[in-house]
Amino acid sequence: MIRSMTGFGQGSAEGQDFKVRADVRTVNNRFLDIHLRIPQEISSLEIPLKKQVQAALGRGRVDLTVAVEQMRRAEFVLNRPLVSGYLTALADLKSEFGLDGTPSLELVAKLPGAVQVSQDSSNLNDSLIAGVSTAVGRALTSLAEMRLAEGRQLAAELGARLNAIAEQLPCIESEASKLPAVYRERLSRRMQEIQGGLQLDEGRIAQEAVMLADRSDISEEIARLKSHIIQLREVMNGESEVGKRLDFILQEMNREANTILSKSNDLAIADAAIVIKTEVEKLREQVQNVE
Repeated sequence: MIRSMTGFGQGSAEGQDFKVRADVRTVNNRFLDIHLRIPQEISSLEIPLKKQVQAALGRGRVDLTVAVEQMRRAEFVLNRPLVSGYLTALADLKSEFGLDGTPSLELVAKLPGAVQVSQDSSNLNDSLIAGVSTAVGRALTSLAEMRLAEGRQLAAELGARLNAIAEQLPCIESEASKLPAVYRERLSRRMQEIQGGLQLDEGRIAQEAVMLADRSDISEEIARLKSHIIQLREVMNGESEVGKRLDFILQEMNREANTILSKSNDLAIADAAIVIKTEVEKLREQVQNVE
């Protein structure tokens, strides 16, 4: 089943003295790239939260934001070395340049990092830890539902483009089957022009026409394209991560289309091959967003 790498999910949980909200956003990326924004008081949960995301997602850039509202009194710690150094620097500034004034409590309190929420992990009780995990789990579930819905739309569009590619193959096969006779007629006409209308060796002309047809034979490329279309449909209906596999198969299809274009100078075949190549390129763009 195709899943999009783009999505958004929200989840929340409540306890006796806290509320937790989690927001998760994802966009396409070759690998799983997790970015967390969490309050200091739950910073010790960074690794467990990353593991929780890794268990739910395979690829994509993930931005997870967790907000915690505490309903009990928070504990703060004073960064004494920072404040002391700051006050010393202000005193030096005042003395050296002859400035007036004294630092106020308000000024010191606004100093970044002067007063911090306690990071003592013992402040995290089991209830809060479970609440954070629950909120994140619900956000990931909501995200998965959205990615699956987006994936269904992607699958429908991918299927339509595969149909457009498949529709070109009968035309290519039909025109390719006519090439030996076309080459024979061209050779015969050319030889008559060169030899001034003299009788020509029909056997030799037929032999040369067959050789030309062999050199421009595209039956293998057509067979591979048919096989790749079947493989793509099977992979799209699979349960595992399919994005990288789809991209690889599409690279092979692009190679087959290029080979057909290089081998054949027939206008109808070239037109059909260009349509195939265009559809494959569009498919490859869309597949970049498939997990």
